[in-house]
Amino acid sequence: MNWKKGRGKLGVFEPLLGTWVTESDSEMGQVRVTRTFTKTLGGKYVQLNAMWQFASRNYEETALFGVDSDKRLKFWSFTSDGKNSQGCLEDASDIHPDAIGFTALMPAGTARQVYFPASEGEFNWVVESKTKKGWNRFLEHNYKPL
Repeated sequence: MNWKKGRGKLGVFEPLLGTWVTESDSEMGQVRVTRTFTKTLGGKYVQLNAMWQFASRNYEETALFGVDSDKRLKFWSFTSDGKNSQGCLEDASDIHPDAIGFTALMPAGTARQVYFPASEGEFNWVVESKTKKGWNRFLEHNYKPL
């Protein structure tokens, strides 16, 4: 995979632009997740549309990634269950030197999501919660281009 970042603060998303898919087991059974990253609003933001397809129902997320008034790269996420979250870019090089990581304060504590390159044109996405001992990984997906 060409994990070459582009120019500017949003350039970190260059390797992720496009549509990606994974299939995985979950507590709710088999799930197919499609993530589409596109530039939007004149290239000032990157929009993520994610669709989680379970046998019994679907779950959707729309998120915008952009630079806030303090010039920090942030995300704002909205989900089909009525929840929302926001967070900011943080170093995640403990996972991979080219990782793109975002942390957010959630009702249950601090969480992070991290995107990083995998082999053969794929990327990995993980979600972790912060503990006293470090990061606890509770979700990991490997995405292939659609």
